[in-house]
Amino acid sequence: MKPVEIHHITHLPPQILALEKEAVGEGFRFLTRLIGEWHCGANRFDAPGECLMAAYFDQQLIGIGGLSVDPYGQTNTARLRRVYVAASSRGQHVGQRLVKALLAHAALRFQSVRLSTDTPSGDAFYLHCGFVRTEDIHATHIMLLGDT
Repeated sequence: MKPVEIHHITHLPPQILALEKEAVGEGFRFLTRLIGEWHCGANRFDAPGECLMAAYFDQQLIGIGGLSVDPYGQTNTARLRRVYVAASSRGQHVGQRLVKALLAHAALRFQSVRLSTDTPSGDAFYLHCGFVRTEDIHATHIMLLGDT
């Protein structure tokens, strides 16, 4: 069996459209926002410390997620954004590996990472990844990285 590969990407892969279609079918619009913001230049995950990562299995895009400077946080705070894994690849630790890679990248520059999710499954997933809930109006979960 081939392993899942996580790559830092600097361009949206063409397969993002199939992933977006699946996400929209599940009621999630954040990949549509990712694509729109990318194309208009509003967010390309290219500021210092930012990145966009993709998960591939057998050269097929099965997940994506980004890390950006948190517009609501301190200067040393990152925001986990647009994390999505194809339904057929869930339960196989793809999301955890993707988040772990994003957190490793974040630790090079930031002291904390925040995110927002509005689903019970998202809440459970991020708690499992080591985040804790926060009462902040701009985030639902936070993780402190290293020494703060």
